Amino acid sequence: MVNSGEMYRAVTWEVIRRGIDPTDPVAVVALLGRIVIECGVREGRSFITIDGRDFGGELRSDGVNEAVSPVAAVPEVREILVERQRGLLKEGDLVMEGRDIGSVVFPATPFKYYIDASEEVRRRRRAAEGKQEEVSKRDAQDSQRRTSPLVVADGARVIDSSDLTVDQVVKRVRDLLEQDGWFAAGEEGARS
Repeated sequence: MVNSGEMYRAVTWEVIRRGIDPTDPVAVVALLGRIVIECGVREGRSFITIDGRDFGGELRSDGVNEAVSPVAAVPEVREILVERQRGLLKEGDLVMEGRDIGSVVFPATPFKYYIDASEEVRRRRRAAEGKQEEVSKRDAQDSQRRTSPLVVADGARVIDSSDLTVDQVVKRVRDLLEQDGWFAAGEEGARS
């Protein structure tokens, strides 16, 4: 399982930690030349470190939430992280979550799911996690960026999760995967 957003959040956290203005793309690009970004998979989950540091829960801080969109909009940041995301294929089959996975990172994959919910539901979910993130503002920024904008990828199946639990969303995706031939009935454990 790879959450590509955590990669952008890790770079953003480092930008903030070093006192760099996240809206200054020149300074952000300069930082990229001074840090070592490592991505991989451990025990079935992706990880990212910068200069050997693992960030854990710090990636969901309010400061990172506020600054991640401008950092993620920097083309050089996206170029480096997309390359790392594609490189994770060497680990085997992946489930990858992110705002441009089906449209940019792996546009040829036949298994694309765009999971969405109403703005109000997403705001409530974030608040329940203790986050103050402005969902509509971040969506607008990500949809309007020049490099890898947030879009529904060609061929993606849209799932509205507004009235669904996590388990119901997982079941819906699994049903669609089975329908699309990803795994044969009775072989779920082999490919899931």
